[in-house]
Amino acid sequence: MSGNLFVISAPSGAGKTSLVRALIDINPQIDLSVSYTTRKPRPGERDGKDYHFVSRETFLAMAKRGEFLESAEVYGNLYGSSQTWISQENARGRDILMEIDWQGAAQIRRIFPDSISAFILPPSLEALEQRLRSRGKDDGEVISRRLAAVSEDVAHIAEFDYVIINDNLNEALRELNAVVISARLACARQLARHQALINQLQNPE
Repeated sequence: MSGNLFVISAPSGAGKTSLVRALIDINPQIDLSVSYTTRKPRPGERDGKDYHFVSRETFLAMAKRGEFLESAEVYGNLYGSSQTWISQENARGRDILMEIDWQGAAQIRRIFPDSISAFILPPSLEALEQRLRSRGKDDGEVISRRLAAVSEDVAHIAEFDYVIINDNLNEALRELNAVVISARLACARQLARHQALINQLQNPE
């Protein structure tokens, strides 16, 4: 039986990455899809762990060969997810988590209609701006562009299955983990996973 495919999206600065990392820490059975990007690494980011950092030419060549399950351009940088890796891991029964923007989520939804998606919101616009400035990763111009894009991001919120407000990380983690647990306990998946047990109970000797 194939694993679940979870898609997590959010406006920049909503705390999506911290939330996803915390979820992975308590769910070793979930594999995080590491995207390819033409963006330059931020301080502390590692190639192959946070992203696969490639040149724009390399990215476009990969896209032309059909290597991406989804791809999008965000703030002038290209992002894409490896179709081969995701298909292989999913076929092995592993749960896959994709941390992508709403454009990529829409592409995934068309290919995998059974994917489970969640949209992460900040508690307020003021909190979002404070987070963007306090992390010290972007200059003022980039922060202004990210804040201007919030309206467009949130306009697609109704396309997602779940919405989580990340005011407190521990509470948001509890809610996101509840989404993961409920997906695993869905009847169709439990029937496939525990068929031997169900057969035994239905046909006692």
